[in-house]
Amino acid sequence: MKILLLYPQYPTTFWSFKYALPFVGKKAAFPPLGLLTVASMMPSDWEKKVVDMNVSKLKDEDIKWADFVFISAMIIQRESVEEIIKRCQKLKVKTVAGGPLFTTGYEEFKGRIDHFILNEAEETFPLFLADLEKGQLKNIYTSSRFPDISKTPVPMWNLIDFKPYSSMNIQFSRGCPFNCEFCDIVIMNGRVPRIKSKEQVIKELDVLYDRGWRGNVFFVDDNFIGNKGALKKEILPAIISWMEERDYPFHFNTEASINLADDEELMKLLAEAGFNTVFIGIETPDEDSLKECGKLHNINRNLLDSIRKIQNYGLQVQAGFIVGFDNDTLSIFERQINFIQRSGIVTAMVGILGALPKTRLYQRLKKEGRLLKDPSGDNTDHSINFMPKMGRISLMDGYKRILTTIYSPKNYYERVETFLKNYRPLNKKKWSFNMSDFNAFIKSIWLLGIKGKERYFYWKILFKSLFTRPHLFPLTVTLSIYGFHFRKVAESYT
Repeated sequence: MKILLLYPQYPTTFWSFKYALPFVGKKAAFPPLGLLTVASMMPSDWEKKVVDMNVSKLKDEDIKWADFVFISAMIIQRESVEEIIKRCQKLKVKTVAGGPLFTTGYEEFKGRIDHFILNEAEETFPLFLADLEKGQLKNIYTSSRFPDISKTPVPMWNLIDFKPYSSMNIQFSRGCPFNCEFCDIVIMNGRVPRIKSKEQVIKELDVLYDRGWRGNVFFVDDNFIGNKGALKKEILPAIISWMEERDYPFHFNTEASINLADDEELMKLLAEAGFNTVFIGIETPDEDSLKECGKLHNINRNLLDSIRKIQNYGLQVQAGFIVGFDNDTLSIFERQINFIQRSGIVTAMVGILGALPKTRLYQRLKKEGRLLKDPSGDNTDHSINFMPKMGRISLMDGYKRILTTIYSPKNYYERVETFLKNYRPLNKKKWSFNMSDFNAFIKSIWLLGIKGKERYFYWKILFKSLFTRPHLFPLTVTLSIYGFHFRKVAESYT
């Protein structure tokens, strides 16, 4: 059996880092972890080939070679998926589809995809394999059960080349204990975090290390701190020991909730384990809007103090923000701008509220007759799929104002400076520039320091970092490059 595992192309988005990756000679941020994990579940005698369309072109020969083309995709990759389906149909090769796009919206692809393996592969893929062996394949494989991921195999990393990627990824848990109205995580992965054992996590780190990877590793968990007890007792102590033995070859980032700020022991362990960045869903400084969307763990706290506390423990806070809630008034745009600037959150992803299929928000707006169309999957692309209470034009104008303001060179570099004042890394590894870092620095001098409209602010922050906190100089260069990407994306939308 010949299997082509196909990962569709991402459009240019906030998180694509399209304008930042060329600085370090990379083509994509992350490899297709889900497909590589599914590959490990396949019979060992099957021939497998991965084509990630974000790093290489899909050739007709690749499709014709395969008995089945396996497609895994998120909603944002829909346009590329449509192209893949047409090509596979034209070449008469059978398709098998899974992942978030199909799990929450397979209906729109019925009749064009041969087989759907929905929900989590640990539960539904064995059903497909059993029917394949009997020669009785069904169109749809689905399950309401959440599998035990302590039995999930190590991803088949030997199927890809690491060179085009700026980061590797790993998963410790699935599920999130919270139930935000706009989020589809609880639909796909449930509210009870299921976890891997420390042996699994260490084995996955070993595989990446033994294959020569050094640098960033992203824990892709829905909420990495969903099971604090397991993290503090087993996982993080095991990672700390592993990192110490190997002289800290990786640095980690992940997603968490704001209640991380309430647990000093956990923040300390994260920093000691090599974590330096956490993405947190802040959403809005308006408590009425937080209550509206069910983000109750963000209320009754000083959000700015919580952010600074996390930064003080050596964890850079990246954050998501949303406008367009029913409780939002026209003042929300200025409030978001002020909050973001004061917080020192350099990487601030501001999006328009979107109603994802099957979420509580989607069901509510459908009942109210306010849905307009399916979401694009990219809440930063200026598309609105429902009728906002403040009015479409007001929401769009205010949103554009936020983007042009926070990603103007002056305001962006002000946030970098604020962040650097609060950031207290443990400095487990001595500052050193590798060739990739050096090349990125040289390119930044030309594009940002000479040609760019941000050149005054670029040189100001670099010299300040070099002479006051030199150990943060590489991070300062990185953040400057990120700012270039974010500004280009913001300009393309405005």
